[in-house]
Amino acid sequence: MQFNINRTWLCTGLPALLTMLVVPNGYAVDNLQFRGTLVQGACSIRPGDEQVELKLRGVTSKFLYRYTRSEGKPFSLHLENCDTNIGDSVTITFSGFENPELPGLLAVDAGSGASGIGVGIETLQGRPLPLEVVSDEQALAMGDNVIELQAYVKGEPQAIQNQSIVAGGFSASSTFTLDYP
Repeated sequence: MQFNINRTWLCTGLPALLTMLVVPNGYAVDNLQFRGTLVQGACSIRPGDEQVELKLRGVTSKFLYRYTRSEGKPFSLHLENCDTNIGDSVTITFSGFENPELPGLLAVDAGSGASGIGVGIETLQGRPLPLEVVSDEQALAMGDNVIELQAYVKGEPQAIQNQSIVAGGFSASSTFTLDYP
């Protein structure tokens, strides 16, 4: 989106600012324009895939102390009605609150009982998808497509070294963005 300001106002002091804000007869000079481009995405997200809830059960602190991370738990994002005339590939970017001890991984949400862990996202082949990093392009086929990923739990290095991972329920939240380059 592009913003164009046609006039620049220089105000000194509160009286000048109030004069700018109070315009006689309720009229003001047009001094702000909005321009943009509305685009059509190449695919639609299957209803229900806008919010994916993945239960990462059965991870023990003992397992994390030994292996540092859990096995990945697969999940899929289903893309429907893809039109390769609009876009023939897709990238995905995950965002959320990063665990400062595990760069690129999600921090557990406030209110979680567990601590000393983070949640990572990766491809089924084990290629990490760090937060705020655009994934490699995935080719699209006309019609329906699936993006297959997995999530895992990883222990923070210091918590593993000190064996101070706290067991308990946890949640971590992320937002994903699909882009059709």
